[in-house]
Amino acid sequence: MWRSIASNALTFLVVALFLFGGVLIWGQSEYSAEGPLDAPICLEVPRGTNMRAVSEDLSEQGAVSSAMIFRLGADYTDKTQALKAGSYLVPEHASMSEITDIVTRGGASTCGTEVVYRIGITRATVQVREIDPATGRYEERASFDPGEGDVPEVYARVKQAGDTRYRVALAEGVTSWQVVEELKQIDVLEGAVGDLPPEGSLAPDSYEIGKGDTRADVIARMQQAQEVILAQAWSNRASGLPLDSPDEALILASIIEKETGGPQERREVASVFVNRLEKGMRLQTDPTVIYGVTKGQGVLGRGLRQSELRKETPWNTYVINGLPPTPIANPGRASIEAALDPANTDYIYFVAKTLNPADGHNFAVTLDEHNTNVAAYRALEAQRD
Repeated sequence: MWRSIASNALTFLVVALFLFGGVLIWGQSEYSAEGPLDAPICLEVPRGTNMRAVSEDLSEQGAVSSAMIFRLGADYTDKTQALKAGSYLVPEHASMSEITDIVTRGGASTCGTEVVYRIGITRATVQVREIDPATGRYEERASFDPGEGDVPEVYARVKQAGDTRYRVALAEGVTSWQVVEELKQIDVLEGAVGDLPPEGSLAPDSYEIGKGDTRADVIARMQQAQEVILAQAWSNRASGLPLDSPDEALILASIIEKETGGPQERREVASVFVNRLEKGMRLQTDPTVIYGVTKGQGVLGRGLRQSELRKETPWNTYVINGLPPTPIANPGRASIEAALDPANTDYIYFVAKTLNPADGHNFAVTLDEHNTNVAAYRALEAQRD
């Protein structure tokens, strides 16, 4: 009798283990299988929530076939406690495993609304953008000048949302004064900036910010980024350059930034200035004269006068020898790298090809070649007038 009971118990245990193993294999298969979503969705993960609430939300939106299997899978892979708040784009047919990875890997939100504060050379704008789950691309909802009164209703609305992402985007060639003045207009930031950051010390880039961040901290991040870029470029610099320090490289890079008609020309423009420095020639570049007039506080908005070209200022490279005492803008990485690794040319002159700066420049080795190029440009100016 006891032998029969033991035999039946053993059989039951084997069957139970077999069934458990089958269920486990089935669950693992379901967790990794293609999901039921027919179209992408935006999944919001609020701060302080847990994996149970997320799994139920996913189930209600039809993103997972089983909230329980989703939770068990996340727990089995030790990701339950790694949940990150944010708004995430869940692509169509994403598996439970892929969704778990999306909501636990961290980083910037990949779905929802973002506000981009763009600080440009001639103007600043605020863009409100919202991602389209169907395409995964941001679509502009509003764009406005922060200094021009009326603010779109959509901007006020998205600021109340908990998942809105904020960024400050600096264009290459903006001045430190421009950056500070525009940071003052960003109402999600707090605090004063303090002293004006040295010209050239802010790295043009896109910076993630959050409500309550201080303006001083944002400036510090920009400065730290520029220090890293400059240090890397200086350590990889070409040999024999007429530059004695990273500071001089930053000054030259800022001039290249303001003179460059297109990204593809940076190293050629750099070669002109390096060649001039090596020959003891004056740099004779208009942007330095303009900086001597404006001190970087806004755009000149007109052509230079002959009296300004002749007037001696610390930045007027038609009058002074060598480099000016400071940068004339905040150069980007490409201009810094060009200053420290210029093209190998004999050019010492350049002039714009057309009236459109984006068309680039004609370069020349001799004064006669340059005069020919200048005459062609003057003819275009005469046709316009």
